[in-house]
Amino acid sequence: MSLSDNTRIDRYRTRTTVGTPHLERSDPTVWGEIGTPSLSNFDSDGFAVVDALLDPFEVSDFATEIDRLTADPELLLDERVIVERASNQVRSIFEVHRISHMIAELVRESRIAGLARQILGSDVYLHQSRVNLMPGFQGTGFYWHSDFETWHAEDGMPTPRAVSLSIALTDNYPFNGSLMLMPGSHRTFVPCQGETPAEHYRDSLQDQQIGVPTQADITELASKYGITQFTAPAGSALLFDSNIMHGSSANITPFPRSNIFLVFNSVENTLGTPFAAQQPRPEYIASRDFTPVH
Repeated sequence: MSLSDNTRIDRYRTRTTVGTPHLERSDPTVWGEIGTPSLSNFDSDGFAVVDALLDPFEVSDFATEIDRLTADPELLLDERVIVERASNQVRSIFEVHRISHMIAELVRESRIAGLARQILGSDVYLHQSRVNLMPGFQGTGFYWHSDFETWHAEDGMPTPRAVSLSIALTDNYPFNGSLMLMPGSHRTFVPCQGETPAEHYRDSLQDQQIGVPTQADITELASKYGITQFTAPAGSALLFDSNIMHGSSANITPFPRSNIFLVFNSVENTLGTPFAAQQPRPEYIASRDFTPVH
């Protein structure tokens, strides 16, 4: 579907030198046919909550697996492991499906990838996988952003025909840094200002400064769409559109928060050259293996 690098048209210009007005999305949100009742409001809201996607035994097994990974001293030296600047604790482990056989098997299950196929209306491949950890007392948040803005600018993703699945391995309370979303904001693309620095990912994965909306942008969107929060027990999952505005605050409670995070992109929406960066990000962040998940 993506055009050649010489002829493609950038309908989602971003990282501009001057402010650019918000753009109303012209691409569909749902490309296929929804068969799962819990996804019925995905088109209007831009997200859906899937209760009990994992059972308690699976939650326990995956939590044990994540503990094993974070305790591995050799893995801590791997560039795919991102640590908190202040506490030096693990913040994210990228390409986790290539590190953990358990997670690789989970990705291929129809209850997982099948959710993405319903929304995207095609075969899908895994654009990104990671584990996110927000430890008690010291977990820092993620400022408001649209994932697609970064994937478009730095990875060369043509359109917002991608979804993220966040599977909770811990209870998500209103007070331990659970994800906040603006329902309906997936219909509005917010261009960002500022040139993308070289190897921007090295800083942005810890504290993103480029590719984030202004306070005026957030105020306008929050006034129009409102803010809701993903609060659910461990084992529940949040499926959300790549362009929805979302973020999380820091966790100053004793209750940690962790999740398995899987990004599925349509095989008809594969990556080209970045639209607003000199070089594409590493493949462990943005895969260029477009083999469909089966």
